[in-house]
Amino acid sequence: MVTDRQEPSHRMPRAQRREQILTAATEAFARSGFAATGLDDIAAEAGITRVVLYRHFDSKTDLYQAVLDRMCARLDAHVEEPAGGFTDASIDGLLQAAAESPAGFRLLFQHALREPEFSERIGKFRADITAAAYLQISALVPEEGLARWAALLAPAVAIEAVIAWLDAGQPDPVQAPARVRQAIMGVIGAAVTPAPDCSFPSPDQQGPAS
Repeated sequence: MVTDRQEPSHRMPRAQRREQILTAATEAFARSGFAATGLDDIAAEAGITRVVLYRHFDSKTDLYQAVLDRMCARLDAHVEEPAGGFTDASIDGLLQAAAESPAGFRLLFQHALREPEFSERIGKFRADITAAAYLQISALVPEEGLARWAALLAPAVAIEAVIAWLDAGQPDPVQAPARVRQAIMGVIGAAVTPAPDCSFPSPDQQGPAS
């Protein structure tokens, strides 16, 4: 039986303890997902007992929702509402939010969509980005089907490009926004006019000359 006698002797201010729990929960949920992560796992990650955890959150669902809310707030602080499509600032902000909380970014865009209880919010975010991207791309791509294809693909490319950047160890952070924008523009360029020869290089083909 877990008792208060197992608590760490150091008592943090309530707000600081809550942040500690949210940080630990973000890491734990991002590592294993909602279903496979128990409150004991989160308590161990935070270095506290379940007794302390329950003083701040009523259930695992309550804690998971708080973790998503925290990451959404971070995203809102860096990325303006996508009313007019992609901008340089929106890509900069996406990368800044991801760099501040890699686990939170992965949780939001990889795990949460697979959790029926929590997918609605992030699904709406993706739908809003797609709608804004369509308004932007349809001005460049006259064929409606191709414009919709690019509008669906471009946000997915942006998010996956950021996750791949995190997974690769955040290389060349100064140029990272330009590289993500280039990937998105590749999608738009393919919708506008495909390259006449878009075959992949053969394995024995030499790289660019130095």
